[in-house]
Amino acid sequence: MAGEEEVSNKQVLLKDYVNGFPKESDMILRTSAVRLKVPDGCNDAVLVKNLYLSCDPYMRSRMGKVEASYIDSFTPGSVITGYGVARVVDSSHPKFEKGDLVWGMTGWEEFSLITSTDGLFKIQNTDVPLSYYTGILGMPGMTAYAGFYEICSPKKGETVFVSAASGAVGQLVGQFAKLLGCYVVGSAGSKAKVDLLKNKFGFDDAFNYKDEHDLNATLKRYFPDGIDIYFENVGGKMLDAVLLNMKVHGRIAVCGMISQYNLEKPEGSYNLACLIMKQIRMEGFLVFSYYHLYPKFLEMVLPLIKEGKINYVEDIVEGLENAPSALIGLFSGRNVGKQVVVVAPE
Repeated sequence: MAGEEEVSNKQVLLKDYVNGFPKESDMILRTSAVRLKVPDGCNDAVLVKNLYLSCDPYMRSRMGKVEASYIDSFTPGSVITGYGVARVVDSSHPKFEKGDLVWGMTGWEEFSLITSTDGLFKIQNTDVPLSYYTGILGMPGMTAYAGFYEICSPKKGETVFVSAASGAVGQLVGQFAKLLGCYVVGSAGSKAKVDLLKNKFGFDDAFNYKDEHDLNATLKRYFPDGIDIYFENVGGKMLDAVLLNMKVHGRIAVCGMISQYNLEKPEGSYNLACLIMKQIRMEGFLVFSYYHLYPKFLEMVLPLIKEGKINYVEDIVEGLENAPSALIGLFSGRNVGKQVVVVAPE
């Protein structure tokens, strides 16, 4: 009987579209039932058991009603989706079989049926922590790699500034820049994170932006001759101050603008004329456009991890029921490092 094959499936759902700052109560926890088999007639699909889920800033925009965006809104009353690491339980897809470990877009639940496998990657290397595939070896790692190397065209000896530098992407950009022989400064939102940047990730210097009342003066202090490369994660007042301090022919990779995501009316930018006067190249990018470079990225980064040349910090929360709190914490900077939720430990 089908009922005998069903197991319980804890899930996190979006209650309704969110305006302003999201709250835990915007998400609902429920338990449903699932059969551990791909339904008949559902071709090229996989059923997975989720092991780790990733909390990422871009998920905030999906909680609101977005129009003309690169990614769809979540559907109120439905399961939230995001990046995760999972094990295949059943498959009707020729590329995946039972027991395979994968990372990619999945549901915030214990078991997920994935019918669109275009962005699903099979995990070949398991002698690093599996949770790394939510971060350094997953979407954030690829984001850091593509944004820094492909967009910023860095050269040895250049000056690099990274905002939200202790986050999943920023901590890697800074280390990539150091490995290339650049001078690197990062900003973060607490003394502990600043210490992490300097002592764990090897940044040349770092500052707590919450302690600085004049960001323009702060950046002049750390970059007296100007900034060659800015890796943009926050937007708002920080971007405005950076524009004043960029060098001629500087490059800005626009990865995220977390300071703006919860504002009903985003802050204006007043120093955009610097783009003209200093001939600055400022480019936004989406990691999906660079996934074809994933094998090349792994080839570079896996040896660096194994040789201890790159450090990586995770902020791990246990249990799907704690996922809403972990996600909300991103927007007040509560996490230290990459925020990961353990659904089912291996």
